[in-house]
Amino acid sequence: MALIQDLPEYLPARMLNEYVYCPRLFYYEWVEGVFAHNQETVEGAIRHAKIDSKSDPLTPAEQLTEEDTIHSRSVTLSSETHNLIATMDVVEADGTETTPVDYKRGAPRTDKQAGTISAWDPDRVQIAVQALVLRDNGYNCQEGVIYYVKTKQRVRVPIDDELVEQTLAALAEARAAASLDQIPPPLVDSPKCPRCSLVGICLPDETQLLRELATQPEPDPLNPAGSTTAMPDPNDSTDQPRRMFAARDDLRPLYLNTQGLYVGKSGNVLKVKEKDTVVQEVRMNEICQVNLFGNIQITTQALQTLCENEIPIGYFSQGGWFYGMTQGLGVRNISLRREQFRLAEQPDFSLSLARSLVAGKIRNQRTMLQRNHIEPPPAKIAHLKSLCDDAEKATSTDQLLGLEGMAARLYFESFPGMIKVGDTSHPDLSAAQAGFSFDFTHRNRRPPRDPVNALLSLAYSVLAKDLTIVCHAVGFDPFLGFYHRPRFGRAPLPLDLMEPFRPLIADSAVLSAINTRMITPADFIRTGNAVALKPDGRKAFFRAYEQRMDTLVTHPIFGYRLNYRRLLEIQTRLLARVVTGQIPTYPVFVTR
Repeated sequence: MALIQDLPEYLPARMLNEYVYCPRLFYYEWVEGVFAHNQETVEGAIRHAKIDSKSDPLTPAEQLTEEDTIHSRSVTLSSETHNLIATMDVVEADGTETTPVDYKRGAPRTDKQAGTISAWDPDRVQIAVQALVLRDNGYNCQEGVIYYVKTKQRVRVPIDDELVEQTLAALAEARAAASLDQIPPPLVDSPKCPRCSLVGICLPDETQLLRELATQPEPDPLNPAGSTTAMPDPNDSTDQPRRMFAARDDLRPLYLNTQGLYVGKSGNVLKVKEKDTVVQEVRMNEICQVNLFGNIQITTQALQTLCENEIPIGYFSQGGWFYGMTQGLGVRNISLRREQFRLAEQPDFSLSLARSLVAGKIRNQRTMLQRNHIEPPPAKIAHLKSLCDDAEKATSTDQLLGLEGMAARLYFESFPGMIKVGDTSHPDLSAAQAGFSFDFTHRNRRPPRDPVNALLSLAYSVLAKDLTIVCHAVGFDPFLGFYHRPRFGRAPLPLDLMEPFRPLIADSAVLSAINTRMITPADFIRTGNAVALKPDGRKAFFRAYEQRMDTLVTHPIFGYRLNYRRLLEIQTRLLARVVTGQIPTYPVFVTR
């Protein structure tokens, strides 16, 4: 394992608490700078707000006398001996004896048989760090106190030699773990995981399951009934990993496509203006991204606040071409990107991943036709099955590109059979005069020359944007892929990841918008030989796209249900597990 970049010299007491609780959680928060809130962390932050709102000076140790009584809040001190730093909620002193007091939102550990309570090990270590810091600054500290808010109980913790030894050992282990570029393995079936705010990032059960499946023997094609390889049964809750995070996120993307809008901010509220009139106000804690189409201005103050809140801003042309994005710092550790660059230079790895992605895409295209075509063409369905099998055995990227192209031709030749609008005539004369209809003959782009192709191009552009955002959030470099090669002006890795999702998300959103008449021929405009959506048409398409992203789907391996937006994040994190060597192969998402 290689050493990573230098970390800050002083380790916070809270980080040592996290290491004792879970080394993997410590690595995420301290090394990679990843943090996410859940109900428990929010409640803890609220309860700490009153304490942290005021910082009291602490009388120097040499000035304390037997008559002194001290109650100082939010005191920060460091230890040069151990390179530790601690912010203590309260420091109490009765005479020359000093006691740190740490507030915790939960309840203490209870021994019902003995009828006693005690502090949890991570809390004991954290209070021991505070005691060591006080001692290094000349204070006499023989015990600490942990106040558990839930039960309103004070638990005293003697700072004896055994606890100090345990704390220093944990400190050495934490520094050793942080110095390597390999994240510690996840906890196995731990009751800690459901309460952890990073469980949706860590994916402990999912990672463990995929590692176990990889160690099982391959099924015997001549005797599949006798195979010992078993996938989880979606109907058996005991055979599935626990879904320990919400199936969908409450946050929603913000799309702005009316030309001439101006975006500013007041506090944590975005104010969208048209000329001098506020037309919309959006709270920062209600959105996960901001998307600007065409001539829309945004202030530096709004950009700074969005970056501070890790809310990305996507920039599109008026017609929907994705230009790029602005985002905060994100993941601070480069170990994932370093492995990404290393593996991208290994043809065997890139080809193996590309085979899985292309085979998954063809399989999902085949499923789309079987589910949605008015009369699925048997010959093309069989041909797609054959191409999928060939893709899994391809020996070069060029061969894969050829197979993917053949599958796309078959798929789009049958695409009109999934458009079910009946009579596409529309009373709008301008639409009729422009010759707009949803008749589809073949895929064309740059520019799209008919309404269906205009919708498909916009859908792929928005999906690529979503996966670019996820790649940044996970810690990948979007501009280095494994199947799509680097090319000026486009991010290959999101294009890799989106291949299996093109039919399931983008094509489905287009078909839904057309077949439910959310979009009609009157929503299009022609400029030269290009066809594009009018502003109201784009708004309607964004609704169709977000409805599709919010659709719940059952994961074929894990068995639980989640929406497509959450699924994109999970699949990208699973690719990161492959790149960092935590699981051996990428489980491409295919629907049944």
